[in-house]
Amino acid sequence: MISEAQFQKELQLIISNAIREDVGDGDHSSLACIPASAQGKAKLLVKDDGIIAGVAFAKMIFNYVDPSLQIEVFIEDGTPVKYGDVVFHVSGSSQAILKAERLVLNSMQRMSAIATKTKKYVQLLEGTNTKILDTRKTTPGFRACEKWSVKIGGGENHRFALYDMVMLKDNHNDFAGGITLAIAKTKAYLKEKNLDLKIIVEARNLEEVKEIIASEGVYRILLDNLDYETTKKAVALIGDKCLTESSGNINENTIRNYAECGVNYISSGALTHSVYNMDLSLKAI
Repeated sequence: MISEAQFQKELQLIISNAIREDVGDGDHSSLACIPASAQGKAKLLVKDDGIIAGVAFAKMIFNYVDPSLQIEVFIEDGTPVKYGDVVFHVSGSSQAILKAERLVLNSMQRMSAIATKTKKYVQLLEGTNTKILDTRKTTPGFRACEKWSVKIGGGENHRFALYDMVMLKDNHNDFAGGITLAIAKTKAYLKEKNLDLKIIVEARNLEEVKEIIASEGVYRILLDNLDYETTKKAVALIGDKCLTESSGNINENTIRNYAECGVNYISSGALTHSVYNMDLSLKAI
């Protein structure tokens, strides 16, 4: 995974680019009718039920827009919330609050939705030894926040991007001339480049599982779109040779069944690509 320093850099890039996109050469609505000296206060109001996420990110946004803004937090990230809850107050320059408002709301609404869905999946896995993983199926330019939201909801992060882990999927294996060749070429490449990256390899059937096992040095086998019985057989074949991960057709109705097959991880793109934003608003007080 990426380092904390890299992660923080990604967050700052998200903020700077979003402000550039939203504000441009100025928030002329505020500049036109609100004096630069005007001071105000607003509250972050919850209008939905779920898990709140993005509080710490909102503080980063406000600080970027105007470091003199004061934020008083009442509900921290990862806390269950209900309609009518007030998450924080922000006070200071009225122009600055309005300048940051839309980015704060857009971010927190989506982050809270992801955290809420992740928490539901985590609860469905309770009593098993299986952990839920996110994927790279994220909103372009907003990945760091979405993966942060998965962690807030109690899930685990998969690789952050293409550069921090090797994942040989079906197309890689087919283009490389087969699984065994793909793994061998990958090991040689990592050695040549002096890279210490974990290798995950996708298997579409039990024969491919056996082929992957025959090549040492694989960190995890991705059991893709296998039914329950085949998944159980694959887990038994793999044993403690490497970790296991199920993916494909994972939803609220199937996740528990796959966990009970004995896999270490279940990955689901739905955590980040199929959510409905939590209803939040920033109201002057």
